[in-house]
Amino acid sequence: MINERYPIGQFEALPYTESQKNKWLADIQFLPEEIEHALLNLDEAQLHTPYREGGWTLHEVVHHLADSHMNAYCRFKLGLTEDTPTVKPYDENAWTLLNDVQALPVNISVTLLHALHTRWYFAIKDLTPIQWERKVYHPGSKKEMSLWYLLGMYAWHGKHHTAHIKMLREKNNW
Repeated sequence: MINERYPIGQFEALPYTESQKNKWLADIQFLPEEIEHALLNLDEAQLHTPYREGGWTLHEVVHHLADSHMNAYCRFKLGLTEDTPTVKPYDENAWTLLNDVQALPVNISVTLLHALHTRWYFAIKDLTPIQWERKVYHPGSKKEMSLWYLLGMYAWHGKHHTAHIKMLREKNNW
């Protein structure tokens, strides 16, 4: 039986290899298309269905991805331009309650993801192995995280939420 909370499993950090870097970079580059495809032909009632009991609706998931990945993009840029900057945690559940998430259609965040992921991919695609070792400090986790770790985590994050959408579609035969 599939784990509805973690349909692709939890994130596992992997050692740096060129092959893994190219895979994760492709995950960042192509996430907007993956999300767009996963959402194809869903109506408003379907978009406002939680992917699991107690979970966010698909509508909230898409807006969350845009919010989360905007933060990720900023974290990468800070990590590339400052020495071990402290990044700001945020309350992702509280963010889903804000009017932009509740009132705007998902296509706004899908469009945002297209532009954001293009910028993000081009900002990081040519980093050197030394640059991937640069770090940010996350006070919520109380640990330093390398840009390499963040790349893997956000590549996973996009696939994780895409899997939520696909899982619900399959479960409900949409």
